[in-house]
Amino acid sequence: MRQLRTYLFFISIIITNHFFGQEEQKVTAQDTLPPAEKYGLRAGIDIAKLIRTAADDKYSGFEIVGDYRVYKKLYIAAEVGNESLLRDEENLSVEGKGNYIRGGIDYNTYDNWYGMQNSIYVGLRYGFSTFDQTLNDYTVFTSSNYFGPNQITEPIESDGLTASWIEFVLGVEVELFHNIYMGASVSLRNIISEEKPEGFDNLYIPGFGRTNDFSNIGVGYSYTISYLIPFFKKKK
Repeated sequence: MRQLRTYLFFISIIITNHFFGQEEQKVTAQDTLPPAEKYGLRAGIDIAKLIRTAADDKYSGFEIVGDYRVYKKLYIAAEVGNESLLRDEENLSVEGKGNYIRGGIDYNTYDNWYGMQNSIYVGLRYGFSTFDQTLNDYTVFTSSNYFGPNQITEPIESDGLTASWIEFVLGVEVELFHNIYMGASVSLRNIISEEKPEGFDNLYIPGFGRTNDFSNIGVGYSYTISYLIPFFKKKK
């Protein structure tokens, strides 16, 4: 996991350098009229989940991302995907798997140079997940080890659980080539509602991430590659 995080860190550096490198390339000979800006659907995938799936045999995930520009700086955005994670703790082993959707809006805070359509944005999402939890095995706590550990190995399955949350997003989108964008984002999440299995808590909620007993707060990140399908253009 340390190598994976290092790899993703270098990707974010490349994105940032490319983004601010573009800033310095001012157009010396501009047209008399400003260029028309493209409005359309941008769709792609989260490559961070694909990399983690290949690197971590306890995780599997795939996510489709998309946004639609509705105003000069305002976008409707959504993410749809599925995830599974096996958590091996000291006294138990639990696997959570299921599907999720997140939807909301993004606001571009960045003023582009002439002819560019990059963005540094803030966003708000509502997330909803349907998932299953399987308690593979666990150890019953006892005050004495005289009889040895009491380990239960019969799986306990809980199906059709749901959870919802809101999240704040901060991200960047950079046009690497014509209509091809690369992005990176981080998010801060807070659980609104959560169905728990009988007898134990959720340790992982697909789309939200890891959970714990101390807080309803979670974090997430993404690295995306997407393609813009222009529907029409507008002058600035």
